[in-house]
Amino acid sequence: MTIVVSDPAVKVPARGALGQTVRMDSRTAAAVIDNARWCDLVCSTHGIGGRFDADAWISPRRTPPMYPDAVTLRPDVSVEALLARIDPSAGCSIKDSFASLDLAAEGFRVLFDATWMYRPAGPPPDRSPWRWERVVRPEELRGWSDDHGGGPTFTPALLEASGVTILSGRDPEGRRRAGAIATEGEAAVGISNVFAIDEHGDRGSADACSAAFAAATTAIVDRFPDRPLVGYETGLALDAALALGFEAAGPLRVWLRDAP
Repeated sequence: MTIVVSDPAVKVPARGALGQTVRMDSRTAAAVIDNARWCDLVCSTHGIGGRFDADAWISPRRTPPMYPDAVTLRPDVSVEALLARIDPSAGCSIKDSFASLDLAAEGFRVLFDATWMYRPAGPPPDRSPWRWERVVRPEELRGWSDDHGGGPTFTPALLEASGVTILSGRDPEGRRRAGAIATEGEAAVGISNVFAIDEHGDRGSADACSAAFAAATTAIVDRFPDRPLVGYETGLALDAALALGFEAAGPLRVWLRDAP
């Protein structure tokens, strides 16, 4: 199996058993690879060693909360072969990067559908009243993680990881009102884990999160002015992204196996 992309800077696993060719939009490839690498990094900070095979990133051990046990890297993955490489027991989740798999017969249900997105390099969106700063100390990361809702999933090892920028957006009184993560790849910069906090310190509404996405996009573009951005979103955040110049780059689906 060969994956052909139009951008030579986008590197994806290139060979498989069938010797066929899959043509993949370079925008989609950049987003998928960025996300798979981020999942691999988060798992490594928990002592979980994932690996990149020709067709998928996989973790033989159960991954931290909110992170998949596999991320497909091409649309024609064999379900049987994929499940044989991971722990498929209850709690297993798979990021079907092209919404091309049927896992229902294997006892999975669709957890959510989303859209990959790509924003070409360009000027930042409108300015935000928030001040965006990089999270650099473990105690800051603990507060950021609690506000995000990920808790111990985000470990201090991320602060030392190359190419990772964890950002807090603070209001004029210095209160954290939003957060996001930027990940530097070869072809693009990823934007992920965007969240919003309301005036009471609780995670904000969907409308607040879409506003936070716009502000986070500006903050990341300011830091990486000559790089395209990639990520995935759903709902109001996706609407906000499209209004900011992101392009829809294909569907994805996350599957979850519940306890019997």
